Amino acid sequence: MHALVVERAENLFPGSRGKGLQPRTLEVFDDLGVGDAVREASAHAPIEQIWQGGRPVGEHDMLGDAGVGGPTDTEPHPRARLLPQWRTQEILFERLTGLGGPVRFGAALTGFDQDADGVSAYLSDGRTLRAAYLVAADGGRSTVRKALDIGMTGETVDPAPMVVADVRLRPGALDREHWHLFPGPDGAFAALCPLPGTDEHQFVARTEDLDIPAAVAALTHLGAQDVIGVRWASDGVRWASDGVRWASDFRPRAAMADRFRAGRVLLAGDAAHVHSPAGGQGLNTGVQDAYNLGWKLGQVLRHGAAPALLDTYEQERRPAAAHVLGLSTRIHRGQEERGDATRQLGLGYRGGPLSEGAAGALEAGDRAPDGPLPDGRRLFDLFRGPQFTLLAVGTDAELPPVSADFLRVHRIGPYEPYGKGLFLVRPDGYVGWAGEDATGLARYLARLARPGSPTTAG
Repeated sequence: MHALVVERAENLFPGSRGKGLQPRTLEVFDDLGVGDAVREASAHAPIEQIWQGGRPVGEHDMLGDAGVGGPTDTEPHPRARLLPQWRTQEILFERLTGLGGPVRFGAALTGFDQDADGVSAYLSDGRTLRAAYLVAADGGRSTVRKALDIGMTGETVDPAPMVVADVRLRPGALDREHWHLFPGPDGAFAALCPLPGTDEHQFVARTEDLDIPAAVAALTHLGAQDVIGVRWASDGVRWASDGVRWASDFRPRAAMADRFRAGRVLLAGDAAHVHSPAGGQGLNTGVQDAYNLGWKLGQVLRHGAAPALLDTYEQERRPAAAHVLGLSTRIHRGQEERGDATRQLGLGYRGGPLSEGAAGALEAGDRAPDGPLPDGRRLFDLFRGPQFTLLAVGTDAELPPVSADFLRVHRIGPYEPYGKGLFLVRPDGYVGWAGEDATGLARYLARLARPGSPTTAG
């Protein structure tokens, strides 16, 4: 089994757009083997500095991290980090290709057909691909979603257009220790956020009278600062002569696809849901989609699980996406502050189709906490990889014979964040099944695969 990534563009995405990485996403990246690279390239978000009349007048914690302490045993990454989206993509691309995963650039999807056995995808380079499933991660204007005639139900979050760009300022224009905000009248603003690992800032502007086509065009020329935003800032804030590397525009909207699956075609990321960038949830929610769907495709294609397992993708992710849409909209409109909810550590699947049982301090569907082990490893080290992990915590409960080559078993001593019991941790780090003894475990595992090779014990 292998997957092919098909990308219409000739290269990776060039802009910084989704620059905020939430704590839960940092945990996902650690599981995927890119945690160290992401942490080295990124930085915690700086405090926001507010400007009026050409001078700073106050500070504000943009991401709501001010009350968040340092790493703990259960939460190794408590605070969000900033990393330009282009760099995040580079790191993931390097990891994917290093594992032998192919990516085909310059090949747009022009059409597809599906039948009972698979999907035929037609590419702009003249090739036809045959695959078991097609995952559409082709953005808010998804070609695949439109071809399936799946509607997007939602609302306009803000009628005013916005522009975003990666810019390099003239030396000394602004310090790089702050996220600079220049408020204007009637909700208009301009903001400049330093981008870690670069000499650039991400520029964002909103105003009711913004002429988007003219603004984006102007951003490619010296003097663009006189067109957008900087009329509220210091006269000293100027782009360098070649200071605009990338620019785009958008209108904040919250909408969700009416369904995430049509036969052998599934929607993920912005193809399935779009929302305001307020709160830094977009890229992160797309990562969670892929994390959820990826292991389920693996169980079906590699371990023989019934294709109905893929129905649980929509059943779990649509409620999660609806929560994020509502949260982002409230933050955009000033009805809620960024904070614990935006960190995504509290999102889970309690009551979902793959959540069964409870034990100790946890209920099925909860995020499985991290923790230290006597040999110097951590629980997240045990969970890392595409397998399930059966964790016996503070108990000598007998385990039934299990034949499943996708399962590892570990016993540890008492650990308060779990309490006493048996916990089956899914490949995406959530508790799927829990119990004080093994009653019901074999039946649960039978949903996930055909009987396979002997269980791997740790």
